[in-house]
Amino acid sequence: MSLHSQSGIRASGKASQASAAGSTLARVGALAVLVALLAVPFLLYPVFLMKVLCFALFACAFNLLIGFGGLLSFGHAAFFGSAAYVTAHTVKVWGLSPELGILLGTAASAFLGILFGSIAIRRQGIYFAMITLALSQMVFFLALQLPFTHGEDGIQAVPRGVLFGVFDLNNPLAMYYTVLGVFLIGFAIIWRTVHSPFGQVLKAIRENEPRAISLGYRTERYKLMAFVLSATLAGLAGGTKAIVFQLATLTDVTWQMSGEVVLMTLLGGMGTLAGPVIGAALVVTLENYLAATSLPVPVVIGCIFVACVLVFRRGIAGEIQARFGKQSRSG
Repeated sequence: MSLHSQSGIRASGKASQASAAGSTLARVGALAVLVALLAVPFLLYPVFLMKVLCFALFACAFNLLIGFGGLLSFGHAAFFGSAAYVTAHTVKVWGLSPELGILLGTAASAFLGILFGSIAIRRQGIYFAMITLALSQMVFFLALQLPFTHGEDGIQAVPRGVLFGVFDLNNPLAMYYTVLGVFLIGFAIIWRTVHSPFGQVLKAIRENEPRAISLGYRTERYKLMAFVLSATLAGLAGGTKAIVFQLATLTDVTWQMSGEVVLMTLLGGMGTLAGPVIGAALVVTLENYLAATSLPVPVVIGCIFVACVLVFRRGIAGEIQARFGKQSRSG
C-alpha cells in the first residue's frame, strides 16, 4: 500500500472519529439542556420561562423559512396573532378545552399560510417580503375591526382550563411543563424537517434556485410547503402564548412583532437550530429586566443588535458553531 493511500486512510479515520465525537457531544449537550429545562422552573419565575419558550418556538418557525429556505417574511406576526385570537375566542366563548383551542388556532394559521403563501411565493427577495408585510397588515386591520377580537381591548381573562381533562393549567408548574412539551414537539418537527430529504432540497433552493430547477425540482411547491409549515408552527406558538398569558391583543399581530422575531433569529444565528432559541431568550430577558429600569428598551436592544451584527456576523450560535467546526477540523 502506498504512503498516499495510508495517509488518506488515516485522514478519513480522523474525520470519522471527529464526526463521532461531535455527535456524542451533541447528544450529551441535548440531554443536559433537557435536564436543565425540567429543573429550571424551580429556580426561576415560570411565567417568564413560558414566555421564552413561546417566543423561542416562534423564532424557530421563522428560522425554518428564512434560515433554511432563504425567504424573508415581514408578516409572520399574522400567523402568531391570528392563532392567539382564535385560541382565546374558542376557549373563552365556546368553552373548548385548551388543547382543542390551541389546535384550532394552529389550524387557522395553517389556512392563512396556504392563502398567503399561494399569493406571495411567486415573488422573491424584497417583493416577497413586502407582500407578506402587506398581507399581515390586512390581518391587523381585521383584528382591529372584527367584533369577536374586541378591538384595542383584545380578548382578556382567557381561562387556562384543564388539559385533557386531567392537568389543571392554573397550576404554574403544570402550565410550564405543558408549554415545554409544546416547544419540544415543535422543535422536533423542525429538526426532522431540516434533516429530511425535503430539508436538503430546501437548502439547495436557498443556495441556488435555478440549479435546483434544472435538476427537476418544482421549487415553488417546496417553498410553499416550507411557508405553510413555518406559519403552522408560528400559530402553535401564538395559541400557546394566548393560554399562558390568558389574553390576545393587537400587539400579537403588529408589524413590530414581525420585526421582533427577525431580530431574535438574526441575533441567535440564522440557519442554525439553536440560534433562534438563544436569540429569543436574550431578547425576552432584556425586555423583562430593562422594563424595570429607566433605560429605553428598544434603544438598548437595537444597540446590542448592532454590536452583534458587527462582532458576530453569523449570530451567537452561528459563530460558536463556526469556531467549533474550525477547531475540530484543525484537531
